[in-house]
Amino acid sequence: MKNSKHKKQQGFTLIELMIVVAVIGVLATIALPQYQNYVKKSEASSGLATLRALVTNIDNYHAENGSFPTNVNDVGGASDMNKLGTVSLTAASGATDSQAKFTFGSNSTLASTEIITLTKDGTSGLWTCSETTSVTIKNCP
Repeated sequence: MKNSKHKKQQGFTLIELMIVVAVIGVLATIALPQYQNYVKKSEASSGLATLRALVTNIDNYHAENGSFPTNVNDVGGASDMNKLGTVSLTAASGATDSQAKFTFGSNSTLASTEIITLTKDGTSGLWTCSETTSVTIKNCP
């Protein structure tokens, strides 16, 4: 009787390795754009949170001084308080709307033309949010 021994497989075949690489490539092409979109959304939300943090201080300043502040430092902030961009305040005259704007800078994945604006209605005193970003921000229609 012939004694036949089967050799154990040691390692992976080239086909198996190519299949694994192909699967990883497909997953990467799906995951990378989703991750980039997630980063943009989180940066946009961070910009909105920076502005919303100043709203109460701006309202207090307006109540105490009778005018909308034009300097972010006057309300306890700084123009570069968020490293993703800059904050600016624009006071309007009369019953027109004053604004707090967040403009994205070079540290952000969003373009410098993308801006989040909180506008205080000169008549009602209510704040509204608007944005010109490539992603939709929750709580900012």
